[in-house]
Amino acid sequence: MKTSIKKKVMAVAAVSTLAIGTLVGVNWSTSMAEAKSQQNNGKVKNVIFMVPDGYSASYATNYRWYKGKESTMDSMLVGMHRTYSANTEVTDSAAAGTAMATGVKTNNGMISTSPEGKKLKTILQAAEDDGKSSGLVATSTITHATPAVFASNVASRADEANIAPQLLENDVDVILGGGKKYFPDNLLKKAKKDGYDIVSEGTDLKKANKTKKLIGLFAEEGMAPELDREETKQPSLAEMTDTALNILNKDKDGFFLMVEGSQIDWAGHAHDAAWAMNDAQAFEAAVEKALDFAKKDKNTLIVIAGDHDTGGMSVGGYGEYDAKIEVLRDVTATGDFMASQINPDKSNVKEIVKKYTALDVTDEEVDKVKTADKPSIAINEIVSERALVGWTSTQHTGVDIPLYAFGPSSELFAGLHENTDLPDLMAKAMKIKFKQTK
Repeated sequence: MKTSIKKKVMAVAAVSTLAIGTLVGVNWSTSMAEAKSQQNNGKVKNVIFMVPDGYSASYATNYRWYKGKESTMDSMLVGMHRTYSANTEVTDSAAAGTAMATGVKTNNGMISTSPEGKKLKTILQAAEDDGKSSGLVATSTITHATPAVFASNVASRADEANIAPQLLENDVDVILGGGKKYFPDNLLKKAKKDGYDIVSEGTDLKKANKTKKLIGLFAEEGMAPELDREETKQPSLAEMTDTALNILNKDKDGFFLMVEGSQIDWAGHAHDAAWAMNDAQAFEAAVEKALDFAKKDKNTLIVIAGDHDTGGMSVGGYGEYDAKIEVLRDVTATGDFMASQINPDKSNVKEIVKKYTALDVTDEEVDKVKTADKPSIAINEIVSERALVGWTSTQHTGVDIPLYAFGPSSELFAGLHENTDLPDLMAKAMKIKFKQTK
């Protein structure tokens, strides 16, 4: 490319990236300087790919207001990515995850399988082929769509029973999350023979740091939302991330680790803005663990990308030029938990909502909860309206999603990308072979 043309292309890319930063309120003089300081031409040894499921620019903006200052991720913003799947403008987690794991667009519901039914190789498998260790961490079942796409191939995301053994067949070294029901005793016995330590409570994680292979299954199905986690013995996402890093770092050849904040998405489906903000906070704590590791290691690339937007969350709403996110700081339980505390005759709705949200609900709002098919969503929508957080769907939407990066080769992720670009760029950073066979 001629020098003059190259300069023009670089200038356009810089302006485009600056525009993205302006839209979401990032101080680009700081973030671009930080990105430049991270750049080097050396080989990336480790990749930590972090997925805040369902997290869009609206979530990022609301979380900034909720926190009261910029989030840890704000200074890492480098671009955006497109999320549509092979068969629709609005993706699900299976198709979006497949794109980010394999570099191939597929149909909604399919796990690392092409629309034609071909099994697809993943970036995790490519890293393992290069001698690296691997790990999967999630607050959903570990066999749920996003973690599943990195180490299994099934036609339907619902086939979690067949996903579980594939995680072991693909020799994933660290497996932490929920989903104990999908790992029968015979599978766990085989895992022990193959050298895995197996734990089931958060207190066991520190003891497990000496092992090289670990399975932690902390709930029968999905783990508890962060708002309700204190009622359990489950570890936080940050604790699981820290354990995974300690174990995987023993491999001198490096590692690939995927960490998912699964329940930001679940909160969006339920229109539970407080749940979303608390799980965003839990995800940020995990990001901070990864950043601490990367800053010390200096050979680690962190890439962060939500897979899609969930719920069509807005910043402000209901015809007002305002947002009152501070309302959410007083919420101490999910809508699901509050609904579970309501009497069969629904006589205590007002008291329950007051106890866990500090809000005085009106008689009209009480009637909405009493007559709702899903009282939990009715409660959540009352709280959201008080916080001026709007919703357009109980499913996903097709908007572009923020892309964050830190460490060597982070500059590769600047600009607007297809979600299929992400594994190719991670492979380029690690200087490993990654190409789908025909």
